[in-house]
Amino acid sequence: MATGKVRPRRSKGPVVAVTGAATGAGRLLAARLAEREDIRKVVAIDGQRGDVPGVTWRVTDIRDPLLSGRLSDVDVLVNLDIERSPDADPRERRTHNVRGAQTVVTAAAAARVRRVVLVTSAMVYGAEPENEVPLSEDAPLLAEASTSIAGDYLEMEELAANAPVTHPGLEVTVVRPAAVVGPGVDTVVTRHFEAPRLLTVKGSTPGWQFCHVEDLASALEIVVAEDVRGPVAVGCEGWLAPDEVTEITGKRSFELPAALTFGMAQRLHRLGMTPAPATDLHYVAYPWVVDCARLRAAGWKPLYDNAAALRIVMEESAGRHAVVGRRVGGKEATMATAAGATVAAIGAAAAIRRARKRRR
Repeated sequence: MATGKVRPRRSKGPVVAVTGAATGAGRLLAARLAEREDIRKVVAIDGQRGDVPGVTWRVTDIRDPLLSGRLSDVDVLVNLDIERSPDADPRERRTHNVRGAQTVVTAAAAARVRRVVLVTSAMVYGAEPENEVPLSEDAPLLAEASTSIAGDYLEMEELAANAPVTHPGLEVTVVRPAAVVGPGVDTVVTRHFEAPRLLTVKGSTPGWQFCHVEDLASALEIVVAEDVRGPVAVGCEGWLAPDEVTEITGKRSFELPAALTFGMAQRLHRLGMTPAPATDLHYVAYPWVVDCARLRAAGWKPLYDNAAALRIVMEESAGRHAVVGRRVGGKEATMATAAGATVAAIGAAAAIRRARKRRR
C-alpha cells in the first residue's frame, strides 16, 4: 500500500528500495530519490510507516526471513537500517546490524536484486596515531574486531566481500561515512562533545572529520543514480585540527597518557559503568580522516564543512553531559572530568570501588 501520491510507473529506470526509510538518512534519501525522473519507483522499507510522499511503503523488519518476498520488483537496495546508539545492548545492536545486513543481502540475492548498497562506516579503517591523513578509500581495514560498533561494521564489510562467492551475480557496494552528525544522531563521537572538557591522549593529534546526514543522503543518491562503485568514503572536505575544535566548541581539553586512558576506560566498561569499550575511545583520540575520491570524481560536493558540522553537534548536545560515552548529570560530569591524570584516576578508582560494593 502506498501513502502519498506515487508517480506513474515508468518503463525505464531502476526501482530502488531504501531500508530505514522512516527516519534519518534513510528518510532523506527516499525523498531525494522520489523526486528524480530517472528513478522508476522508490520502495520505502521500515518497521514503521514514515511520512515521505511519492514512495511505496512496505512495513517490515529487515531481519524477517521473508524479506525477499517484498523485493520482487527491486533493482537496487540501499540498507540504512542501522543501530548506532551507545546505549544499545551490544548483543542486540550486533544482531540488528549484522543479521539485518545478512538478511538484506540474502533476500536481495533470492529476489534477483542486481545491486545492494551497504552503509557501514569509515571506522572500519581503524583510528591509530600513525594513520595517514587522509586515508585512501582502498586503505586496509585495521579496526579491531571487538564488541564495539566498529566490530559490527567489520562483519557487515565481510558480508560484502564474500558476496561474489556466496551470491554470484549480486553486486554489493560499501559506503563508509565519516563521523555522522545531524538531528537525532547519537554516537560515541557526538557524546565526546557533551563532556565539559575534551579528553585528549598524550602525543596524539587527532584530525576531526564529520559527515552530515544530508550529505550522506546526497552521496547515496549519487552512488545509486551514477552507479558509483565502492568502496566509497563520504565526509566533509578536509579535517579540523585540535585548536580549531577548541575555538568552535569553547571547551578546553585535558590530556592523559594512552595507557591510563584506555586501561581505565576498559575497566569501567567491564563493570558496566560506560557503554562503549575502550577501543571506541580510539575514534576520539586518533585520526581516521578519509579521502572521498570516488564521489569527488562523480561530481559530488558536501553541503556542510567540518566547522558547520561541529557547530551542529554542539547545538544538538546543548544541555546534555557525558563522560566516556555515558550520559550523566552536569555536576557529576564536571567532577569526573576535572583536569589531570591523578584526579581522573582517583575518580575512576572510586567509581570502581562503589560498583564492587553494590555487587556484594
